[in-house]
Amino acid sequence: MCAVLGLRQVPVAGTWPTPDTAASAALDRALADVPDGDVVLVDGLVACGVPAVVVPHARRLRLAVLLHLPLGDETGLTSDRAAELDALERETLREAFAVVATSPWARRRLIGLHRLDPDRVHVVEPGTDPAPRAAGGDGSRLLCLASVTPRKGHDLLAEALAEVADLPWTCACVGSVRRDPAHVDEVRALIDRHGLTGRMTLTGPLPDAELERSFSETDLLVLPSRRETYGMVVTEALARGIPVLTTAVDALPDTLGQAPGGGVPGILVPPGDAPALAEALRRWLTEPRLRDRLRERALKRELDDWDTAATRLADVLDRMRGEPW
Repeated sequence: MCAVLGLRQVPVAGTWPTPDTAASAALDRALADVPDGDVVLVDGLVACGVPAVVVPHARRLRLAVLLHLPLGDETGLTSDRAAELDALERETLREAFAVVATSPWARRRLIGLHRLDPDRVHVVEPGTDPAPRAAGGDGSRLLCLASVTPRKGHDLLAEALAEVADLPWTCACVGSVRRDPAHVDEVRALIDRHGLTGRMTLTGPLPDAELERSFSETDLLVLPSRRETYGMVVTEALARGIPVLTTAVDALPDTLGQAPGGGVPGILVPPGDAPALAEALRRWLTEPRLRDRLRERALKRELDDWDTAATRLADVLDRMRGEPW
């Protein structure tokens, strides 16, 4: 994780959001090196768990926090731990000069959760790199691009795929298998129990070239998340003309969006609903006209690039420099 100080990127290693003493001290030193009144952009995962370090500096700096997911919204936390993280995050964000959210939904969530001044919470959605069009095939090649954690819903995906095991498909699950080893074991057990070994695979992360090859061979991106404040893999798939099957939760409906003239470039299902996910998969796998229609919409979906996202973030930081303290 890192803090961005002006044009300098300053890495701050640690087990964020609950770092050890050495990591907290490193963040403190990094912020202390910034002159009073300067603009600093800090990743929310770094800043929000350590208000004891960040808040004293926030009172002398024009500090912006870029927040991806509220700490307490992570799936699998106990209610006590979620409340503790909410309190730490609230203390940090209320002292920040500005907060940058990754979607309009995330902005609304932060304002309501922490009772923030709406004028201080800005939206800068991630950009998307241009990408070659995926070849598109018979619809059987599925990709789930996400770390294997409870929030991303691989367990739901395994249950849903078991319901369509009578149809031809393969599903590559690409993403870290180290963040939650116990959940990874649970997902692997589901794969074994349902006889999906060799069809639903947990590959771990892939090098860029292999990931691009995987995208090129994909017919449908599946993202059964339980929570999501944006979902960059959705737009990465759409940039390649790949439709998306995902959940109607948080920011995902907006990220999936619509093609010009209307028409969703994918399928939305309720979060946490394996039978609904299975039904949508069966429709995709058995209805060629549906596949053609969704591919056409995905190809037409208009997306902002990273230059646009960078310009919007720079505008927020520039305005901070000119605003009264």
